[in-house]
Amino acid sequence: MRLIALALLMTPALAQAEEIAKIGVDWVGNDIVIEAVADPAVGGVTCHLAYFERSVLDRLSQGNWFEDPSNSAIQCSRTGAVDVSGLRPGRPEEVFSEGRSLLFKSLRVKRIYDAENRVLVYLAHASELTEGSAKMSMSTVPLLPEDGTDAPAR
Repeated sequence: MRLIALALLMTPALAQAEEIAKIGVDWVGNDIVIEAVADPAVGGVTCHLAYFERSVLDRLSQGNWFEDPSNSAIQCSRTGAVDVSGLRPGRPEEVFSEGRSLLFKSLRVKRIYDAENRVLVYLAHASELTEGSAKMSMSTVPLLPEDGTDAPAR
């Protein structure tokens, strides 16, 4: 039990998503959900993630009852002071993860710090246990000279 607690404490904290809108797209109750996800390691960056959520009627009529599609879209913006001093360039880090099926699929957001070009790159993608998914969406946030590093701006 102590080992599990220690493992949980050592796991980096992932961002929590806040649902800001749900848009009905058809008469059977399928929706597009839009969530705001603040980057917990950087601060000052908020990503808006949109994804499709299947209705009960659609699940019953189409099969695949415990799974939502892998499609997603992401857009990230500066919403405050950005501090990248704790990031390592070129290393993908998970910002957010949310299950998209009962067991084997998740929607993930990863951050990559491109120090050379002074940009934060955010990638939304599906992760599936049985097969990979090529469905992805990407957004970038340009950094300013005062953003937590002494590297000169280009």
